[in-house]
Amino acid sequence: MDAALQVRLTALLHEAGVTVGGVRPQDIQVHDPRFHARVLAGGSLALGESYMDGWWDANQLDVFLLHLLQAHLDERVHGWRELADAVRARLVNAQSGQRSFEVGRRHYDLGNDLYAAMLGRRLVYSCGYWRQAADLDAAQEAKLDLVCRKLALRPGQRVLDIGCGWGEALKFACERYGVSGVGVTISEEQAAYARERCAGLPVEIRLQDYRALDERFDAVFSIGMFEHVGERNYRHFFDVARRCLAADGLLLLHTIGRNVSGHRTDPWIARYIFPNSMLPSAVQVTRAFEGRFVLEDWHGFGTDYDLTLQAWRRNVEAAWPQLDPQRYDERFKRMWRFYLAGSMAAFRCRHAQLWQLVLSPEGVPGGYVAPR
Repeated sequence: MDAALQVRLTALLHEAGVTVGGVRPQDIQVHDPRFHARVLAGGSLALGESYMDGWWDANQLDVFLLHLLQAHLDERVHGWRELADAVRARLVNAQSGQRSFEVGRRHYDLGNDLYAAMLGRRLVYSCGYWRQAADLDAAQEAKLDLVCRKLALRPGQRVLDIGCGWGEALKFACERYGVSGVGVTISEEQAAYARERCAGLPVEIRLQDYRALDERFDAVFSIGMFEHVGERNYRHFFDVARRCLAADGLLLLHTIGRNVSGHRTDPWIARYIFPNSMLPSAVQVTRAFEGRFVLEDWHGFGTDYDLTLQAWRRNVEAAWPQLDPQRYDERFKRMWRFYLAGSMAAFRCRHAQLWQLVLSPEGVPGGYVAPR
């Protein structure tokens, strides 16, 4: 039986241009003979878990995973836990109530030391804008400035950041554009750090679910948070943004997207990286804001995320020797490598996208001219 399973998985990998024991970037080395049965029984979840356990290595992990995605092998091999997750997604609102704080506890509260080492001078955990940038820090500043320019921010305005992370976007907007603001996050670690970063600025950081917001702002932005909202809550997200936005204000939504509508995320990502997350499709987003907002601009630059992730990987690989080995042991490092490499592959093969939408409550008089 094991020999038959090995033959079957080897044939599937061959369809993706991958050879076990080969020397090309996409080829892999198998260290445990149980690898084949485990992956065929458990799909993408087992692939990631077996990598974390050291059962196999790739010559270049992101290139190997890119080949799998390009061959659509992720759509052909499924495990029973993946099917259970699919049923759960249909029956349960995974982002409701206290569930919405789970990703804060399990991902964003991992440790500010890890993120400070990985993300660069500004702790911005979202896609940079590389059009004219030569490095990560420049790309992140360009992205923050792009957000401010798209919202036409000006001194004296009050802005809202839904999912403010470590406070960098609000800090940038206050320092460069003279605004004041409120940021909400579901991560205690992020909130504490953001308050320190924004000390002395007219910025309030709240540990709060976005659904509790009910006050007026001149502009609203949300950068890299919508991926945690969940399909069942999309319309409510836009309801909150609409009631908080001035009649002549603008909303900027920065989110990862997917090409085909789904109802859950990859099972390995859900279990180890972003619990209760889900990437929206274009139709899911537009359906949710229909009747609430006018679409002024839709800007896609998903290939920039591959560059951003590569920079994050270089940073964190250089930083591992300085990080606490008790908190970030070898299994954690392999988990993190699989996460970053899989994300690179998804953006590189264009299965994942990065969108910035600009929305207005009633339409900009005379039309909206989008900065780039």
